[in-house]
Amino acid sequence: MRFHVLTLFPEMIAQGLGYSVLGRAEQRGQLHFHMVDIRDYTQDRHGKVDDSPYGGGAGMLMQAQPVYDAYRSVAAEYESRGGGKIRTVYVTPQGKTFTQRMARELAREEELVFLCGHYEGVDERVLEEIVTDYVSLGDYVLTGGELPAMVMIDAIARLVPGVLHNGESAETESFSGSLLEYPQYSRPEIWRGRPVPEVLLSGDHKRIRDWRLERSVERTRQRRPDLYERYRIRQGFIERFSRQKRRYIHLTELLCRDMAWEECRGENSLLLRVEDTRTYALYAESSEEAERLLAEQGAKLFGKEEGMDLLVCGEEIRDFLVIKYGLVSGDACYQACYTRREPLRVRHRDIRPLTAEALEYVVRRYPAPGRAYIEGRIQAGAVFGIYTEGIEPYPSGFIGLHEDGSMGMLYVEEDCRGQGLASSLEGWLINRHLRRGETPYCRVGETNIAALGLQEKLGLCLCGDLMWRLREKKQPACGK
Repeated sequence: MRFHVLTLFPEMIAQGLGYSVLGRAEQRGQLHFHMVDIRDYTQDRHGKVDDSPYGGGAGMLMQAQPVYDAYRSVAAEYESRGGGKIRTVYVTPQGKTFTQRMARELAREEELVFLCGHYEGVDERVLEEIVTDYVSLGDYVLTGGELPAMVMIDAIARLVPGVLHNGESAETESFSGSLLEYPQYSRPEIWRGRPVPEVLLSGDHKRIRDWRLERSVERTRQRRPDLYERYRIRQGFIERFSRQKRRYIHLTELLCRDMAWEECRGENSLLLRVEDTRTYALYAESSEEAERLLAEQGAKLFGKEEGMDLLVCGEEIRDFLVIKYGLVSGDACYQACYTRREPLRVRHRDIRPLTAEALEYVVRRYPAPGRAYIEGRIQAGAVFGIYTEGIEPYPSGFIGLHEDGSMGMLYVEEDCRGQGLASSLEGWLINRHLRRGETPYCRVGETNIAALGLQEKLGLCLCGDLMWRLREKKQPACGK
């Protein structure tokens, strides 16, 4: 990932980002930091980049011309490589407050520009011309944008795949599930008369997980009541869904994995949107509940933009949405989930994330989701290939994770079938979920007999009720 920083103090940025995890990631070629000195682009012979503001007022203002020319030096190169308007973040107290969710969103970009202001700010005209995101680090004022830009870059860069040696570290810490991180301890066992909690020395992993969750909840309640209230509401819905776990496994996992936010909710209804996608999941106990929930939001959300998907359970609710909003119902699917905690035996273990070089290979064999979708999943490190002797450099098959966290995109080469590769692929992915404390689940087309048989063989529990994926225009429906 490439970060471009427009600044008056490039050395400050270079020194701040050149150490520790980010510095090593840059040396490995996973990150690239490009500092652009705005002064290099001024047309003033004395090197001035600021002037007094029209209308009077204290302080000086950064001029539009040098900022714009510095920006164009980056944007022109980006556009020449086929990119559109490069995403540009202006660091300002007037912007949206930076959050972990925003960090995850920005980490999906290939390149980002950060504009660091100084003095009393930047000429509004150039901001209107180049800025896509106005972001604040918090409700206070600093002398310049360099420090908050470095903080944001650090938070974003560590989410780029491969930057952290332990890829799961970024998913298990503060703010990852609406809870603050639990307290942690290291050697010595006793320090200044304070022992490490006994449970952490027990070797009982279940007790340790329970203790950590309990401490996370309590710490969040005490220190961040706003986060705790969000967690409490979500837990209420999760407990409700758990009474029909197979039917609502997708909703449970979206909430537990913190992969979606609430578009709207009622006492007996909830509409979730999967983060940074046009995929929604609706829960309602009746069509009347769905109608009340969507009374204000429905017309705005549905029918206005192509590519929307809406996951629903229950024929009554499906029919209401089709009639009310003109949505198109895809084929019916069953949900299946692996509810045991024991990992599965995986016979073929050479399974690795696929890279961009495998895009054409995957698209030719599994075209249904579309090229752009598959490319995005590969970029996210969410498509995995299985390799057998003599087949390299191409895999013998692959499996993937959809944007909502469900397993899918399973394919095995025809001449490699009958060797247990499909079982190994799905078993490997199930074990990966289990290590993360997640419940693996998938959706299988109603008529996909082979895939339904595979789920039974692997021990997944099949929901007896059907679900549907509603779309704004007819596309191939869900399948395994």
